[in-house]
Amino acid sequence: MQNSKIKVIELFAGVGGFRLGLQKANPELFEVVWGNQWEPARKAQDAFECYVHNFDSGIHSNEDITTVSDETFVDLEPNLIVGGFPCQDYSVARTLSGEKGLQGKKGVLFWEIKRVIENTQPKYVLLENVDRLLKSPSSQRGRDFAVMLATFRDLDYTVEWRVINAAEYGFAQRRRRVFIFAYKNGIAFDKQQSNHSEDQIVFNEGFFAKPFPVENEPYQDRITSVTLPTDIVSLSDSFSFGFHTAGYMKDGEVFTTHVIPVERKPITLRDILIEETEVEEKFYLSESQIEKFAYLRGPKKIERISAEGHVYQFSEGGMSPTDDLDKPGRTMLTSEGSTNRSTHIVEVNGRKRFLTPLECERLNGFDDNWTNTMSDRMRYFCMGNALVVGLIELMGKRIEEIEKANIQTEVQLELSLQG
Repeated sequence: MQNSKIKVIELFAGVGGFRLGLQKANPELFEVVWGNQWEPARKAQDAFECYVHNFDSGIHSNEDITTVSDETFVDLEPNLIVGGFPCQDYSVARTLSGEKGLQGKKGVLFWEIKRVIENTQPKYVLLENVDRLLKSPSSQRGRDFAVMLATFRDLDYTVEWRVINAAEYGFAQRRRRVFIFAYKNGIAFDKQQSNHSEDQIVFNEGFFAKPFPVENEPYQDRITSVTLPTDIVSLSDSFSFGFHTAGYMKDGEVFTTHVIPVERKPITLRDILIEETEVEEKFYLSESQIEKFAYLRGPKKIERISAEGHVYQFSEGGMSPTDDLDKPGRTMLTSEGSTNRSTHIVEVNGRKRFLTPLECERLNGFDDNWTNTMSDRMRYFCMGNALVVGLIELMGKRIEEIEKANIQTEVQLELSLQG
């Protein structure tokens, strides 16, 4: 096992959260051979520069993924593709001639993931997205996720997914994201999983159930199944379905349920704060900022006018003027550190302040000063876009378990053939 590496392509890499998590899981096993990060319409490529600063091996690509040739991916021969991709409109249509099959909307980056998979056929794919993906678009609930599942089905993959709130599994942030793990049909793990029922996979034996345990019974008996239409265009046009927080899809058969996490004690905000003597004065709130935040975080009713000209009351409930230091942080957004209702405000020794960029790195489990190659504003922005590294570390260890079992099975098969 020491001599066998899992070659990884990291797409939409940001500042390298997937790569850092895999590195923490096992630096000897995971080898990122190609990482792509490109921010369109920006002259400064801060996230890419940060990525290059922190990682020195593999190819670092700062180009529009749509311009990268198929041959580039073929030559890399990855075993694992990872990436956190934007939630977009995944609708598909038939091409005008009908000869080239399907056509997704231009600029939708999921179709680039599909292209990379088609050209490389990796054993594993691990993706991350916002949890609203399961319910989008609002006009046709579940369509976008169903298109993704059908795409994996047509590429000959089985899929598991799980919405994970990092704080429920011991981390410092109440960040909910959906993770999608796909594996190639026919590999040893697939054969092993086929010995279990769908509910056993989701609740006990699957990819997510081992590192992220759940109760044996679903929340409020929420379990549903559905067969995806074989024609992806008709699926895109008319299919809608209520996907739950966890599920499994094989050969177009979908099993989904709302799982209850077996929670671990989380890291608190207090745990990630730096010493007050190290906090620069610029992070403390002025009197005018304190007043502004009191308004933003307080209850309010505001008269607004809709696009159609209707007058209506916008109501917003109040929230605590400061964040509870004995709880994990709330979900960090790209606007963190700005004068915004969602920004964290902590009070220490009677003084209110923003979280520092270093503390935001700790909220996501990055090493201290991971992003110190860029301005404070961009450090906040990149951490608002990032994932919780510790979750990927646990998933990386799970992939290592699966890979070991795969190799043992292959060795046994080879020995039996020789015998």
